[in-house]
Order: sequence, then C-alpha cells, then structure tokens
Amino acid sequence: MSRTHGSAIGLESLEYHRRSPRGKLEITPTKPCATQHDLTLAYSPGVAEPCLAIYERPDDIYEYTTKGNLVAVISNGTAVLGLGNIGAAAGKPVMEGKALLFKRFADVDSIDIELATEDPEAFIAAVKLMEPSFGGINLEDIKAPECFYIEERLRAEMNIPVMHDDQHGTAIISGAALLNACEIVGKRLSDVRIVINGAGASAIACANFYIALGARRENIIMCDSKGVIYQGRTVGMNPYKAAFSAATPLRTLEQAIAGADVFVGLSVAGAVTPEMVKTMATRPIIFAMANPDPEIGYEEAKTARPDAIVATGRSDYPNQVNNVLGFPFILVRQFDIEPRIAMLSFSSFGSTRHPRSEMVRQAVEIARQRAPGLYIEGELMADTALSEELLRDYPFNTLGQPANVLIFPNLEAGNIAYKLMRELAHAEVVGPILVGMRRPVHVLQRGDSVRSIANLAALAVVEAQRLDGSHVPEPEFSEEDWAATRA
Repeated sequence: MSRTHGSAIGLESLEYHRRSPRGKLEITPTKPCATQHDLTLAYSPGVAEPCLAIYERPDDIYEYTTKGNLVAVISNGTAVLGLGNIGAAAGKPVMEGKALLFKRFADVDSIDIELATEDPEAFIAAVKLMEPSFGGINLEDIKAPECFYIEERLRAEMNIPVMHDDQHGTAIISGAALLNACEIVGKRLSDVRIVINGAGASAIACANFYIALGARRENIIMCDSKGVIYQGRTVGMNPYKAAFSAATPLRTLEQAIAGADVFVGLSVAGAVTPEMVKTMATRPIIFAMANPDPEIGYEEAKTARPDAIVATGRSDYPNQVNNVLGFPFILVRQFDIEPRIAMLSFSSFGSTRHPRSEMVRQAVEIARQRAPGLYIEGELMADTALSEELLRDYPFNTLGQPANVLIFPNLEAGNIAYKLMRELAHAEVVGPILVGMRRPVHVLQRGDSVRSIANLAALAVVEAQRLDGSHVPEPEFSEEDWAATRA
C-alpha cells in the first residue's frame, strides 16, 4: 500500500478528484453549436458531406475529424504505478492523468480507455478495432511479459503509432539522467556496474537502452522479487528476463548492490535499506523510481550516503527521473508535429509597407538561409498567423497550418502580449527569459511567485553549466524549501 494512503497529500488528492465535475477530463465542442444552422452543419444533413469525402479519400479523415490530434491511453490495470495489479477500474485515475498530460504539455486531445481483460489476445483485438478513431495509441500500465507481446503485435498490425510509455518513456528519461549522473561523478558508462531491481516492462527496456548508450551487458545485474536473475534459474523466468541472466554467484539484491556504482529501482517501496546503500561504490548513483513511493526515500539515501546522486520518480523531491519528463512528446513526435514559426508584425506579406515590417520580412529571409528546413513565415499579423481561414488568403505561405511559435517584433510587443495572456487567459508563464547575453542573466518581475523564481533560477544554472562546462554541486534543500516551491 502507498505511503501516501491516508496522508495529508492523499486526502487532498481525493478531494481534488472528487470536486465537481468529477475526475479530470471533459469533452468540449470545438465548433459553434448554438444555432439551428450550426447543428445542421455539425450533424444531419450537413455532416454527410465530410463522410462522403472520407469514403472517397480515406486520408481525408485527418482533414475533417479529430483523428490526427487524438490519442487513446489504454490500460488493463495490471501494473499500475507501484501499486501492482489493481484492475482496470482502479487504474482509471492514472489513465485520466496521462490524458490530461497530453493536453497540458502538447495540446493533444486524449481519451482514457480501460479494458477489463488480462487476456492478451482479447486486449489486442479490442485495440485494433479502435484504429479508425485515433491517431495514436499510448499503452499504459500493462504487466510484463504480456506488455511486450501486446506492443509488438499492435505495432506490426496497426497503421497508426503505438507506444508503451512504461517501456520507452522510462528508458529514454532514465538513460539521459544516467549519462548526466555519470558525467557529474566522473565515471564512464562503459565501466559502471549497474544493479536494476525490477524485471518488468520498464526495467527490461531500461537495461536494453543503457546497453545501446554504452553500458556493458556483463556489468548489469537484474533482480526481481525472487532475487538475482542468474544463469540456470528456472523459477519465475520468461524469455525477456532470461536475456539478462548473469553468470554470477550473487543471489540477493543485498549481495548484488554491494560495490555497485548505480542502482536503478523500478520495483516497490522499501526494497532498499540505508545499510545496503552504504555498501555501494564511491559516489554512487541511486535512481529509486518506484511510484508513488521509492525503493528508498530521498532523505534516507542522502543520510546514508551524502556523496550519492539520488533521484526518485516524484516531483516533490530534487532530481525527478520519471517518464513524465518526456511525456507526451515521445509519442507526439510520431505525429509529425513540427514547430511552425510566425514572425509577427502589423502587416501580412507586405499589406502595409513600413520600415518596421520590412525589417521582420528580412529577418525571415535570414532565418531561412541559416536553417533551410525551418517552417517559418512572415511578416504576419497575429490573427493571420493563428487562423487557418485567414492563411488561406495567402496560398503561397509555407506554414500550411496556424503557427504554434510566435516571434514578436520587439521587447515591448512581447512583454505586453505575455502579460495579457497571463492576466486574461491565466496562462502559466515561464520567463521572461533573456537571450544573447554573455552570461546567464534573467530579470524577476514584481510579484513573481516562488514557482516563477525557481524556474528562472533553474534555467540560469543550466545555462551556466553549458557555458563553462562545469556542474554546480547538488543543492541541499530542506523539506520546507521544497514545500515552498509547491505552494
């Protein structure tokens, strides 16, 4: 059971989900539907026209429906976070959360679907039948080894992107973190000895990815609930685990972790003790990624080994390593979504001749010369840049669709626009971010929140590291400090 069960954060989360409207999602129409004429277009008889267009040209489904911007988050609830097999219904809050993240971070619409079956064939059949409705499938929280078989089949038999986020998302994010951590502690990935606790979808995908990054297979020891996965073991094995069976006399996690450079936890809360951490190599790397509670708490690990780099899967501690950091862009990238940049002015393609609008047009030409593959257009008025209908008046424009990156002509315009968005649309603002300076410098605004200050400080630190190639030592924050950043 989760340590947050019955805690203050647990009770707050219950109230968060219970508030009306229940859950975290709703469906909102994107077209006018207030008048009789609107309904005539949205439904009968007008709707027959796009139906016939799609019948004649199947790819037009992406032109006339939501398919191209709609993802299904699908699970059977057999491996939900670190909670285990809690079933399809109990996993629904997590799947709603993933759908919410698609919208929040990539503006991709998503629907959660929970399938009440543990039969891989039934699961595969159900998902395949949904292909006409969705532009992509995000598989979530399905236990191993069935998850491997399910994903392989669906990727082979469907014509839309399919990804199991627990595998690929976790591998990519933890792999990036591992490269950074090795650089900080001065160790080479090819030399470190890695112990992975957990042998499910995430663990096996991570191990394979670490090898692709440069780790050596013989330096990886994988453990599951029955101990070390060693050559000759027959209990609790499957072909995916067998690929990581090690020629070793070690039989327990406690034995395996002694002298290890890296611990990667993708298992359950409390699997690692402070005494075990003390036996690791100098400057160990500890990724305790079980959710919602890690294999060992951040404070416990740092107390036992002050020289360690410690990361967890949680957002309320330093060094979060969680597939959410790459979510949902790993899947969204397969939709061929590209930045479409509009250079803004008070004129569109010379509609008003003026030195200022001419300056923007020349900037576009320079950008195209330096980066020929860039989708950039201008000069454009803001409403034109954001309106597909207005863009049609300029058939020569290279954007094709409304812009999703806006470049303002000067500081005044950008400052006014972002403050209007923050105050009138309640948009979350990161910045303003100063660029072109010799050293990282950012200016805080009067009334900035703790979150805004932390965001800009983090950006400045990263920029400083990149400029001089050094790394700032890991800060020591008290629990009160981190609570303040969440306020």
